[in-house]
Amino acid sequence: MKVSQVYKNKRSLSFEIFPPKKDAELENIDDTLEVLAELKPDFISVTFGAGGSSNCNRTIELAKKIKYEYNIEPVVHLTCLHYDKSEIDEFAKVLKDEGIENILALRGDPNPNVSAKDDFKHSTDLITYLKNKNDFCFLGACYPECHPESPSTVSEIKSLKKKVDAGAEVLLSQLFFDNDIFYRFHEECEIAGIDVPVIPGVMPVINAAQIKRMVSLCNASFPARFQRIIARYEDNREALFDAGMSYCLSQIIDLLTSNISGIHLYTMNNPLVARRICEGIKNIV
Repeated sequence: MKVSQVYKNKRSLSFEIFPPKKDAELENIDDTLEVLAELKPDFISVTFGAGGSSNCNRTIELAKKIKYEYNIEPVVHLTCLHYDKSEIDEFAKVLKDEGIENILALRGDPNPNVSAKDDFKHSTDLITYLKNKNDFCFLGACYPECHPESPSTVSEIKSLKKKVDAGAEVLLSQLFFDNDIFYRFHEECEIAGIDVPVIPGVMPVINAAQIKRMVSLCNASFPARFQRIIARYEDNREALFDAGMSYCLSQIIDLLTSNISGIHLYTMNNPLVARRICEGIKNIV
């Protein structure tokens, strides 16, 4: 099923997971998937590493497990910066052969160990290329606080409009910690004529090291309320876990009470995190 159809009938709930680094660890992902399946999500997206056939294989194997063992629609992330057209064609063929219909098209982050190629500079190029040759449903990424390489909000929205015009049917947002930022971004998209579902991506921050990574990788701002939580509990791992989960759940509940088409949750493959979230929202999704 193409996930774009979901938003025509209901508000969606979806999750993101990533393939384990070792093939032998694929079996361990079932602990997380069993918890996520309890909420009957509309889809689960599977991340994709930068370069290398092993990344491709693990992504496909996990997507197949989600689709055929758990009867949940997978969305496969596909990066393009480190691939040429023939490699992308081969990957698309494998997806079609496996009955996988949904792709989250991404540029991908530069990898110093893998050479970038010249065929695709942006995810919009990837969507345009594949759209002309295939019948996938394409999702795209968006950034409520702007992509780190974007010069301005205006430039960000213009690029996003091009992505939608190229064929992106759903937009999944980068994580954020201030819902007001997402609401402003959502309104800017509507003003620009972006008429596809714009879905907020939410992730619980549950340890101090993770917070530092989010600051450096995602350029996400931290509201004062969240900073007070960190200042109070950063040296108490258990307390920070509880506080981080509570903050995340408060974000989700606020979003669910607003005119938003769905929620996309970044689970970090952590079954404890997944279960706490599922228990917290099982009666309100």
